[in-house]
Amino acid sequence: MTTDELYMSRCLELASNGLGNVAPNPLVGCVILHDGKIIGEGFHQQFGQAHAEVNAINEVIQKHGAGILKQSHLYVSLEPCSHFGKTPPCADLIIEKEIPKVTIGCSDTFAEVNGQGIKKLKAAGIEVHEGILEKECREINKRFFTFHEKKRPYIILKWAQSMDQFIAPANTTEENRMISNAYSHKHSHKWRSDEQAILVGAITVKVDNARLTVRDWTGRNPIRIIIDPDDTIEANANVLNADAPTVVFSETKNLKQEGNEWIAIDFKKNTLVSILTELYKRNIQSLIVEGGRITLQHFIDQNLWDEARIFIADKFLNDGIKAPQINFSKKIHEENILNDRLYFLRNQ
Repeated sequence: MTTDELYMSRCLELASNGLGNVAPNPLVGCVILHDGKIIGEGFHQQFGQAHAEVNAINEVIQKHGAGILKQSHLYVSLEPCSHFGKTPPCADLIIEKEIPKVTIGCSDTFAEVNGQGIKKLKAAGIEVHEGILEKECREINKRFFTFHEKKRPYIILKWAQSMDQFIAPANTTEENRMISNAYSHKHSHKWRSDEQAILVGAITVKVDNARLTVRDWTGRNPIRIIIDPDDTIEANANVLNADAPTVVFSETKNLKQEGNEWIAIDFKKNTLVSILTELYKRNIQSLIVEGGRITLQHFIDQNLWDEARIFIADKFLNDGIKAPQINFSKKIHEENILNDRLYFLRNQ
């Protein structure tokens, strides 16, 4: 690993701390060096608050004074912003503090930036290096880049299945509903806290009376998205409680009520495309799909998914609801969660 890669790796470590808190902004980490030593670090901590570069620069000023920045080297995992959003442009701040050298992990393809931050820095006479750990820097912002480049959320499919490929027994009860173990269940709730929204179909709501919240982890509840063409969700369903906002896609109903919303769409057209278009309009960058087999298979068949996370439980059901069938995928990781096996797949 080169010196540049070492410090960019540190930027990525810092950036990951913002997961679940900064969307729809990207995850960004920043490190500032002087004479080969780190003198300031920062990451984007919360949407609407200071960006990584601002936090790192402020730390340097507080500890060493502003003058040292004129002989420093700034590393940042994503191209500094060049536009006014919730905060002023980071590129302008770097220029103002006269930081002479900047190394960037990857460019920002968001239309408001898209190379303009780099252009600003170079025009100001700053030495700029690009493309350090570029693949890794894009990977950490897979949600952000997918949203802006594909005009839809980053889609994660998640389910648990038995060794003989069933996701539920033939006769589901409260006692046998959970296939995976309790620690795998905690993983699922952690993932919910990482993403902006979670989606299921009306059958899952009816059968499980699902809450779709983060209960076995500490974090923010995702927005709940329900596909309910026949308006079958009852008024006292858990999914309509006050724990998180819920958006229901219905055949006929258009209604806002107590933090929840019903949106009428034409189910004779491409339902998933209509839903994803609406989520894009609402600036929802990531979606975890935990529905039943039918919902999950629709996403797979229409090639509307980016990643799948599948628990294989150490048990046989012999009969029941078959698991979704997924093709054209690449396994990117696997691990044991006690007696469960967890697979991460990427859409090829």
